[in-house]
Amino acid sequence: MQVSAIIVAAGRGVRMGVAENKVFLPLGGTPILTRTIAAFACTNRISEIIVVVRQGEEQRVASLLPPRAEGRVRLVRGGKERRDSSLAGVCAATGDLVLIHDGARPLVTADLIDRVIDGAAAHGACVPVVPAVDTVRRVDEAGFLLPAAIERVRLVNIQTPQGFRAELIRRSLEETTDPALADDAAAVLNLGIPVVTVEGERENLKVTTASDLALAEAFLAHLGPRVVRFGDPG
Repeated sequence: MQVSAIIVAAGRGVRMGVAENKVFLPLGGTPILTRTIAAFACTNRISEIIVVVRQGEEQRVASLLPPRAEGRVRLVRGGKERRDSSLAGVCAATGDLVLIHDGARPLVTADLIDRVIDGAAAHGACVPVVPAVDTVRRVDEAGFLLPAAIERVRLVNIQTPQGFRAELIRRSLEETTDPALADDAAAVLNLGIPVVTVEGERENLKVTTASDLALAEAFLAHLGPRVVRFGDPG
């Protein structure tokens, strides 16, 4: 079974407060996007890597590809919404399974990638999750807490990579009526198709704000050999 990894990197740095795409920012001295691509290039279960980029950033992205990805990466142009960018990547993929991953999640590990591949192969659609740990409540229009608490026993935070049978996610993204999907799995759920969950990793955070970047630096040191070490041979 062939597996395609689709890395969506067509976003901007609005919430980061920078003038450029946040995936170009350094993490541990290496661009975020380089680390993300390398994580998928270092597993032999991935047959190809498709990076979805913003128009005009193709050359810059091409210059950031890690040596391990040589010959395995194709760049495709993204769209206005996340759904459009994901669909562009899916349409370019040749694998039986596709993994769709945020370009700004650079600390994904091989173990997590394996779990998602196995879950998608067995069930057709799979996402990694971590349990919600904070108390969750609703507020009224004036900003005051409502008394009813939301039971968090079954609440989870969704991560990527999200894995799908290629024909399933393509059809789901093409048929969705919501261009601003919360995530790619939402397109599958909107068709009434179940999505299985596997254990995610708290270190697999999405770098969205400056504080996320600082936390990612700390996680990078904590993960040690579980993530790609740049400068090492091979």
